[in-house]
Amino acid sequence: MSIEKHTYTNGEVTIVWQPKLCIHSGNCVRGLPAVFNNRERPWIKAEGADTEAIIEQVKKCPSGALTFILNTNK
Repeated sequence: MSIEKHTYTNGEVTIVWQPKLCIHSGNCVRGLPAVFNNRERPWIKAEGADTEAIIEQVKKCPSGALTFILNTNK
């Protein structure tokens, strides 16, 4: 059984969202609405904020549904 994951990137960081883990606390939407907007599709726009702000907000996800991967330049 595979875990459903969606990814969104700004080039520097990739946001990984696992909808089955999401408890819909709303922390992401309230904390960084320029990136997380559940009224739009796609609901995550990684270009909406700088990488540091995205990382700090993703770390506040209480369910672990949002994680991040730092992209490396090769």
